[in-house]
Amino acid sequence: MDDQCSDGAWNATRRTYGAPIPFRYAFKRIWEGGHGRQSQHYAGVSFDVGQALSQTQRNRIWNIANDLGVWVYVEPQYLTPTWVHFDKRYGVPACSAGYPTLRQGSRGVYVLILQDALNALGYSTQTLDGIFGGNTRSALVAYQRENGLSADGIVGCGTWTRIVNEVVGIGLTPTVIDP
Repeated sequence: MDDQCSDGAWNATRRTYGAPIPFRYAFKRIWEGGHGRQSQHYAGVSFDVGQALSQTQRNRIWNIANDLGVWVYVEPQYLTPTWVHFDKRYGVPACSAGYPTLRQGSRGVYVLILQDALNALGYSTQTLDGIFGGNTRSALVAYQRENGLSADGIVGCGTWTRIVNEVVGIGLTPTVIDP
């Protein structure tokens, strides 16, 4: 893949660093709390790395990520003093929380986040596969109907806001699917 995609940006950063770059997790599940009501991926992908490294090593990774120009955003070091955060943004979010508009046929991490949230709230998507198919649409429409939203099967700002406000930090529920 080229450096315009996240894999290319990650690989360019890793190659320039010259060693594996350790990270603890890509993101927490939305019902675990994550970043509160803000998307952890900012309509794209993000990495929090170097938590187990020395400050000198983190500074080097930060400088590489910043200087390469393959990331859309490299967080200032004073905001993340014990790790390095960089991300790639791929589109315009549905609203300020950073979640993109989704509909049947959408694919990717945001569909997975939606499926996980709907399952946690008791609206079974029957899977966690990152593919917005018929089961995900049915679960979403049921959620929208029962929560006074337009039951159009599209996850825009209003639906994301409602889901996120309801699910963030509720913890493991009996309807959560283990991946």
